[in-house]
Amino acid sequence: MGCCFSEPVDFDGEVNLYHFDLHRAVGKGAFGKVRVVEHKRTKKLYALKYIDKARCLRQKAVANIIQERRLLEEIDHPFVVNLRYAFQDDENCFFVLDLMLGGDLRFHLERKGYIQEEVVRFWMAELSCALEYLHRQRIIHRDLKPDNILLDAMGHAHVTDFNVAIHYSERRLHTSVAGSMAYMAPQVVNKKGYSWQIDWWSLGITAYELLFHKRPFDGRNSEKMTQSIMKDSLQFPEDATTRCSDHGIMALKGFIDRDPATRLGCRPNGQGIEDIRHHPWFLGVDWDGLEGKESQPPFVPDMKQANFDVTHELDEFLMVEKPLTHSKRKANPDLDKMKPELRQLEEQFTVYDFSSMNRMSYYPHNQPIVAIGTESDNTDRTLAQSTTGTIVPTATIVERSQAGSPIFESCDHHPIPSMPNGTHGYIAS
Repeated sequence: MGCCFSEPVDFDGEVNLYHFDLHRAVGKGAFGKVRVVEHKRTKKLYALKYIDKARCLRQKAVANIIQERRLLEEIDHPFVVNLRYAFQDDENCFFVLDLMLGGDLRFHLERKGYIQEEVVRFWMAELSCALEYLHRQRIIHRDLKPDNILLDAMGHAHVTDFNVAIHYSERRLHTSVAGSMAYMAPQVVNKKGYSWQIDWWSLGITAYELLFHKRPFDGRNSEKMTQSIMKDSLQFPEDATTRCSDHGIMALKGFIDRDPATRLGCRPNGQGIEDIRHHPWFLGVDWDGLEGKESQPPFVPDMKQANFDVTHELDEFLMVEKPLTHSKRKANPDLDKMKPELRQLEEQFTVYDFSSMNRMSYYPHNQPIVAIGTESDNTDRTLAQSTTGTIVPTATIVERSQAGSPIFESCDHHPIPSMPNGTHGYIAS
């Protein structure tokens, strides 16, 4: 789909949808589609994630959208799907992101049945670099899973979807339940308090699933899954040794360790990454070449075919959904007459343009954004539910933090290992 707008585009003004040509849909989220777009001046291709404001309001997700927008402005890393532009019109909020045409890991897992060990090890090394970077930025992703890891055309892995990501505090642990239950660490499901160490557990569960096409802890409902995560011993399939080396099994056991103090990747003061780099499973990795994207990925997606569900485009073709079109904004909207949540989006989902603006950190001014005039602080919210009412293994769940989050000094919890060199102010764009 191209643009039929005849007036010249003002590339010197604020970025908007008219700066882009719209191409095919490549994905679908909770609030809208993801399309390929081309910047008209630079001719560069990006992914456009757009969020229907009305649907966002109905699902009480304004706070999440603003939080994601702010966190993405802080992030710039080779193994993250980075934000390039952000803007809005009267109907949608837009994220323009790095384009990943290699598909997500769920897509490749379902197509292949399981992923070879050397491929999984390579992806885990790249993702370890991404997680270490995020944690240094004081960000917890909270929803790492195969669906949220995208490949570029070369086969490099990238973390995406920061919808439930948050800054962690140096002083208190988090108790809000967020993420996808099958990948949640015990510290999340038991609501006793957690910090950045939970991402390493999720990485281990992801690696296990890619290798064996099953997850180590499961249950038909949330209660049984919670019990499995909390108490079941870590078991491996009978044919595990045919798919994974002893060192690989040892790494999985290191990541999927219920104690965050001894979990692989979790040593205090940022030293956990050294434990990963020196782990026998990762000894063959050229870490310098890896971080510069100079290492050849052992799996390269087949770019002659679509690495995504091609039915996403069909919805618009069959008019199931209203197609995205370029539309001019109303001039000078009256904020006082807007619903509070819409006004919040208007004021806080600000324009971002990576070509002319520095990336800014909202830490330590990262007060939690509370949706105006909505549910109480301890209301559970599920962003994606199955129609049968059973838990969806990959659905993202959000529950607000309890006011009485355990404080850092509490004797019931391990001290929160600090991550050094957290960025304050600005980082390079």
